[in-house]
Amino acid sequence: MPGNEFGVFVKERRATLRLSLRRFAEAADLDPGNASRMERGLVPPPEHPEVLDRIAAALQLGKRSADYRRLCDLAATAKGHIPEDLLSDPEVAARLPILFRTLRSKPLDGAQLDKLIDAIRKT
Repeated sequence: MPGNEFGVFVKERRATLRLSLRRFAEAADLDPGNASRMERGLVPPPEHPEVLDRIAAALQLGKRSADYRRLCDLAATAKGHIPEDLLSDPEVAARLPILFRTLRSKPLDGAQLDKLIDAIRKT
């Protein structure tokens, strides 16, 4: 499975907390084997918000924290989805097709994408 940012994030956070895989899986109510495969990118991140919430709780991520949002964003993008909170914002959702058309008509290299991201962050 290409791009395993979700699994890497979970594993790094778990290591920071000095939480064994088995204890993490138990706290998140996950099968330890599936938790291991998720961290290694062999299975995709969960889709259900309840499962993500259990993972976040096991990793001690507050629901309003930037790391919680990152966990959810990484799960969504690993599946090729746009995070639900962005889609539910009518202004953002209305402008997404413009962004998509722009990116398709003139593909950006890594440096150009970084510049675009910086410009978006400054607004």
